Amino acid sequence: MKPRCWRRMESPPYTRREYIDGIPDPKIRKFTHGDPNRRFEYELVLVAKRSGQIRHNALEAARVATNKYLESKLGRANYFFRVVPYPHHVLRENKMIFGAGADRLQDGMRLAFGKPVGTAAQVWEGSTVLLVRVDKQGLEVAKEALRRGASKLPLPCRIEVRKLVEAD
Repeated sequence: MKPRCWRRMESPPYTRREYIDGIPDPKIRKFTHGDPNRRFEYELVLVAKRSGQIRHNALEAARVATNKYLESKLGRANYFFRVVPYPHHVLRENKMIFGAGADRLQDGMRLAFGKPVGTAAQVWEGSTVLLVRVDKQGLEVAKEALRRGASKLPLPCRIEVRKLVEAD
């Protein structure tokens, strides 16, 4: 199936793992990188412009692209990076075979509930997808890293910069 089939949210989230057999594990395993304990001056967030679903492999691709750029330019101790949504929603597909002799191997739309093929995170308009915290000297690097991460996602996104309140 094409990725655009999973972009729209057409049904409520299908998340009850205790009733579903054979769910593939999400590719994304690590959600935070960098130094979570340090105080930073700025927070940059990648915000979804539209509602939709982001598959687990797209989240992983965005995570790898963003973190690789941040780590190579700033070093591991000079930023904090987090992937915010978790892919809870289980995606199903009614696999169809076509070609010669396919009529003997499938039932078409009879009992077409589908088998689990992956997971996705459901995000709404205005939801935070990626979050980066840096100091002033890392601001442009973080913007470029989020731009690279946004190119891996199926939804249009914008980057917002927020100055964190300094509590001294």
